[in-house]
Amino acid sequence: MFICNHCPYVVAVIERLVEDAVILQNAGIGVAAVMPNDVVNYPADSPANMEKFAAHYGFSFPYLYDETQQVARDYGAQCTPDFFGFNARGELQYRGRIDEYRPGATQQQIAQRVPELRNAMLTIVETGQGPREQFPSAGCSIKWK
Repeated sequence: MFICNHCPYVVAVIERLVEDAVILQNAGIGVAAVMPNDVVNYPADSPANMEKFAAHYGFSFPYLYDETQQVARDYGAQCTPDFFGFNARGELQYRGRIDEYRPGATQQQIAQRVPELRNAMLTIVETGQGPREQFPSAGCSIKWK
């Protein structure tokens, strides 16, 4: 996944993302986050602030800094958050969102969410293939240098 500290879309989903990551890790699925933004112009996303953000939310997965932005370019990442799911052969099987809710969703709506990323990854473990229906991520554009 590609995330950052300051994006309101990331902040809106981060608690659900951390919960889903634990479920995925318990199922044997690797989870990693990459922060691709330009930290000179967006100091809230600096490595020091990444460390604080990860600690605050209790990340159980690595949170990596893409200093050159090459990883984001290689993946074709467009926004934060942006999710990529691969099967055991390293084939991309999911490119989508965590769920249907964005900033401003009510707690009642969130409680009724469909965990699209989590479900997709569990399906990939079982079948090797992602779901047919996938919805693109929505978020803040990556802050390119």
